[in-house]
Order: sequence, then C-alpha cells, then structure tokens
Amino acid sequence: MSARVCLGAITGPHGVRGLVKVKPFTEVPEDIAAYGPVEDETGTRRFTLRVTGEAKGQVIVALDGVGDRNAAEALKGQRLYVARDALPEPDDGSFYHADLIGMEVVGLDGTLLGRVSALYDFGAGDVLEFRGADGKARMLPFTEQVVPTVDLEARRMVVDPPEGALEDGPDKGSED
Repeated sequence: MSARVCLGAITGPHGVRGLVKVKPFTEVPEDIAAYGPVEDETGTRRFTLRVTGEAKGQVIVALDGVGDRNAAEALKGQRLYVARDALPEPDDGSFYHADLIGMEVVGLDGTLLGRVSALYDFGAGDVLEFRGADGKARMLPFTEQVVPTVDLEARRMVVDPPEGALEDGPDKGSED
C-alpha cells in the first residue's frame, strides 16, 4: 500500500494575501486539513492547512509560510500528501483509491487482465481504470457486482465484467 495519500491539488491563488484554491480529493472537502500537516510531491516542503472557505467545488486554504499572491501562484499544480497512517481505516467495503492503484485485476477464472491505473468519480459512482499487457486502458464500474473481491493484502481484485465490457469496439473508420 502507498505510504502517502494525495488529499488534493492546488489550482491557483485566491486573492492577494497568499490564500490558495485547492481541489480536494477527500470525501468531505474540509477534511483536507483534518489529518495534520501535508507535504508536497517531493516530501521536502510541509504545510499546515487552514480551510477558510469554499468556492465552486474547491476549498480556500491558508498555508503556513505563504503570505502573498506570488508565493501562492508558485504553488499552482502542487499536489498535497499526507502519510497513509494519519488517515483513519476505511469502513468495511470502502477503500482509499491510493490503496488500489497498482493492484492486479483478474477475471473470475484467475486470468490476469491488468493493473489498476486510476479510479474516477464522474458523478454516477466510481469507475475503475486498469491497463492490460497491451497497454490499453479499460474501464469498469467499481461496484460490488462488477468487483466482488478486493484483497488489499494480496494486492489483487477479482472482476466480473458485464458481457462485452472488455471487448474492443469496431475499428474507427470502418464502414460496416
């Protein structure tokens, strides 16, 4: 499992006093500041966060040591991480996305289909993306019906995809 979890990404400055807008990856947006100081991607800078407001699906955050717009602008695009062990254990049947990335994806018969490359939530529930040996990305709904088994210790999940879900579509440009 990952030693760190990405809680959000700085999307830009907010105002002139060093506040930043952050796209949170936490279930509750304000929880981005609930787990203690965060680190940048390299682990060399640490920030204590204080949420000051919300705007359009993002949180407005004050970072210690960032006092003006130029300093805030320099952080645009920076992802914010926290140690995995700072987070509470998820409820049964729930997972941190970071714990699933890289996990083997196998069919009901044990055939290796690929490895988890990402999880998305486009608004209608989580979607699992995995890449096979051919490098192609495939997506499946991340539901108990389609993904009946997730074994965190073995780093393996079993999928039961709907019929035709893993088949390649018709070639582009063919006129059948």
